[in-house]
This record gives sequence, structure tokens and C-alpha cells, in this order.
Amino acid sequence: MLAPLLALVLLLGGCTRVGQPPRGVLLDALSLQIQLTQGAIARALDLEAGGLPEVSRVRVEQQEAVAIGEGRGLHLSGRFDWRLPGDAIRVDSPFELYLQRGARGESWRLARPSGSSDGNSQDWITDPLPLLRPRPLAPPRRA
Repeated sequence: MLAPLLALVLLLGGCTRVGQPPRGVLLDALSLQIQLTQGAIARALDLEAGGLPEVSRVRVEQQEAVAIGEGRGLHLSGRFDWRLPGDAIRVDSPFELYLQRGARGESWRLARPSGSSDGNSQDWITDPLPLLRPRPLAPPRRA
């Protein structure tokens, strides 16, 4: 009786990734990455950038710890669904993200490689992601 239960616990434990950011962080990071890319393209073409993308269904396929500047971070890759405002078509796309956890572990930053100023080490640009706020408790029900 104990062996099947232990096997189930080990199997389920293998399905969650230790240290993986919460789903909300992944959605915010992907949305910010799309906005930054969209803004850069719009500036290059002298166009106005569109609104906020709608990001959903994130599937992380690989995750590894990496050095980001002087700190540690995560390199995540996988697939996600997204669409631009007013667009009826949802696109399934691959992604690659670099995330760095805040010093106190309460926040996350999107990290983007930006070349190398000394030719030996990777330089990074980091952008803060919104803080995750706990969901408000539902008001007590009256009987």
C-alpha cells in the first residue's frame, strides 16, 4: 500500500519544476517581451505601436539556471498562445525567456542579452515585472 503511494508522490513531484516562476510572472514577462519587440519594430518603421497583447496557455518545456550579470537567473523556453488587441487570430509561438528574481525574492525582472562590452562576458538589460499581489479573500458568506 505504501509503495504505490510513494510512487505516485514521486511521479507528481517530477511534474512541477523547482524554482519555476508563478504563471502570472510568465504571462507578464511574455507580454512585456512582445511589447518591447513591437515597440522596437514600430520605432524602426516610424509607426505607432499597438495595444497590449493577450498572452495565454504557457507551456514551459525547458528550464535551466544561468548567470545574469553578477546574479543568478533562469532561462526558460517553451510555447505560448497570444494575440494582439482587435485580432481574432490566436498564435501559438515558441518562446525563450531570461528571468531574474529580485534580491528579496518578492519580485522578478525580464532580462535580455545585450551583447558584450568587454568581449568576454554577456551584458544584460533588465526590466521589472509587476509585483504579484495576493488574491483578495472572498467576503464571508452569510447564512
